[in-house]
Amino acid sequence: MPATPPVRALIAEDEALLADTLSAQLQRLWPGLDIAGIASNGMAAVEQALALQPDVLFLDIRMPGQSGLEAARELADEWPHQRPFPLLVFVTAYDDYAIQAFEQAAIDYVLKPANDERLALTVARLQARLKKTNDQGLEQVLAQLRSLAPGALASPVAQERLRMIRAAVGNQVRLIPVDDVVYFEATDKYVNVVTADGEALIRTSLRELIPQLDPERFWQVHRGTVVQIAEVAAAQRDEAGKLSLKLRQRPETLAVSRLFAHLFRQM
Repeated sequence: MPATPPVRALIAEDEALLADTLSAQLQRLWPGLDIAGIASNGMAAVEQALALQPDVLFLDIRMPGQSGLEAARELADEWPHQRPFPLLVFVTAYDDYAIQAFEQAAIDYVLKPANDERLALTVARLQARLKKTNDQGLEQVLAQLRSLAPGALASPVAQERLRMIRAAVGNQVRLIPVDDVVYFEATDKYVNVVTADGEALIRTSLRELIPQLDPERFWQVHRGTVVQIAEVAAAQRDEAGKLSLKLRQRPETLAVSRLFAHLFRQM
């Protein structure tokens, strides 16, 4: 009878000392666990996870560049269909209301610095779930990731809805009514504001922009795209099952990630 392969884990933590400490604790509490790698940021975590395909992923919530939550969302979108999605454990220093969301079956959490008693409970949960077949469903993880807003670890602050956008176009400042926007697209450190007849860059992030938009009118459909839903003419799937949107006033199509595909099931 062939030997059972070891459970493989990937740690994503930008503080090297904390990453090494967590690795040592896990190896002490779970001697059979194989720490396949340690990533120092969210982007590296996604890259290594896709390459190593671990069974368990420990993600620090707050990392420079890309947060652990953003990395989990990107990974869920890129993960191969034929492989079980890794069990997720978020590591956070903030014991606030968002922790309640991690108490569900799909995702666990550990407060840092992690103590052995709490980490042992996480290990026991992971071991129990790994023994169950079909307990690593991507849909279950997607549903919970949807419930965790990008600002889940910060207290909600009411913001006035954005009505006018000031965008630099050459040497001029262009005023664009939000009503005229077809979609917003993240491009590095900027957001591209796309209207029916043109485009303009604004120096902000999509994360900062989203809370200022009316969620009934502007839907996030991808980690880097927010569309005005009234501008969507149709949703269509290709032969590979990937969903895209046809627009009323623009020739390009917009990709829809797995995380947001449920929004268009009735279309």
